[in-house]
Amino acid sequence: MFKTFRNAFKVKDIRNKLIFTFVALIIVRLGSQLPVPAISKNYSAQWFDQNTLGFFNTLTGGSFTQMSIFALNITPYITSSIIMQLLTIAIPKLEELQKEGEDGRKKIAEISRYLTVGLAFIESLAMAIGFGSAGYLDGGLTFTNVAIIVVSFTAGSAFLMWLGERITEKGVGNGISIILLINIVSQLPNDFYRLYVQFVKTQTVVKGAMSAIVIIAVVTLTVVLIIILQDAQRKIPVQYAKKVQGRKMVGGQTSHIPLKVNTAGVIPVIFAGSFMQFPIVISSFFQVKPAREYIWPKVLYMLNQGTWLNFREWGEFKYSIGLLIYIALVVFFAYFYTSITFNPIEVSNNMKKQGGFIPGIRPGKPTTEYLTRVLNRIVLIGATGLTIIAVVPIFFSGAFNANIGFGGTSLIIVVGVLLETMKQIESQLLVRHYKGFLNE
Repeated sequence: MFKTFRNAFKVKDIRNKLIFTFVALIIVRLGSQLPVPAISKNYSAQWFDQNTLGFFNTLTGGSFTQMSIFALNITPYITSSIIMQLLTIAIPKLEELQKEGEDGRKKIAEISRYLTVGLAFIESLAMAIGFGSAGYLDGGLTFTNVAIIVVSFTAGSAFLMWLGERITEKGVGNGISIILLINIVSQLPNDFYRLYVQFVKTQTVVKGAMSAIVIIAVVTLTVVLIIILQDAQRKIPVQYAKKVQGRKMVGGQTSHIPLKVNTAGVIPVIFAGSFMQFPIVISSFFQVKPAREYIWPKVLYMLNQGTWLNFREWGEFKYSIGLLIYIALVVFFAYFYTSITFNPIEVSNNMKKQGGFIPGIRPGKPTTEYLTRVLNRIVLIGATGLTIIAVVPIFFSGAFNANIGFGGTSLIIVVGVLLETMKQIESQLLVRHYKGFLNE
């Protein structure tokens, strides 16, 4: 990794992209520290302590607890992406746009931008009214205070969406993923320090050493599993028949279709986590907190990750049903996103047009059925791997009350984005190497 970065800085074009990305991330972190004037900082900290929003705060890089102009961060964009993915299947017009290629994707991206701004406006308005009703605004619930909060949060979210697109265009990697990465990484030192205080510092030397070894081993093993899952793939062999073109015999080559085991990447865990947190966040604005009493607060309590797998109190274990919902969402989004990004029918038709076939499988419908069958199996393996990685930290949190904001989901995002970014840098270095060789 360090060698790749060192080589990248030797190439002026890539060096400029890395510097642009670095400056953009500095802006993200600076904006996360700029509080909105209308909200009382003491009250907002008190409100956050009363509500279990650790995962949401991790995704925003601590901006939510600071109630900064980036408090909503890119979460409205993530939500709008989920909605657009669902609408693509439900609305034929959007499905046609997606099949139009680059122009269609640009139109869908434009619709997603407008939807992001609309969601940010609704969420910020709900927050302003909720804080005003609870007395958390300096000067009370006035039109001016509400306007300041709505404009600040909406503009902050729209700016981060724009900045993410600029990083994708002029920087390195996927801009939205890079912003999400820096948000999570910014919270890791505090989380590890809390683990140190809770399990090492306050224990005897022997217990502290054992706890440190277990923590390092669990984190290391999780990272290794993530890397294996990200790189694993199934190669489907493809044979191209020989044919005559002019006076030459072409074809007869052997290739393969690489099917990644984790085709959807970090998308399923992000979508599932956002779905689980969204009702808790919205309800908290209206002073409805997760609790064991009444119907809706009990539902929120069940959706809260902090209540899952609580082996210390068996009466609490029943609320782990929320974990089953989370697992079901991860599996669903793994299949859903894969079905959007990889179409067996389209791949089969393209192979048939080019004279390609899978050895032992007839072209056409049998090929489509074979690809679908293989894809369903490997997606299940990928979804199972994602679930295991996401549940391991939840298990330790429930069993040992490890008070941390990050989990398997955060580690999947961090490792996945880092791997993808490094692959992009390496591919750009490789392209420039070949260009230089050809020029010589």
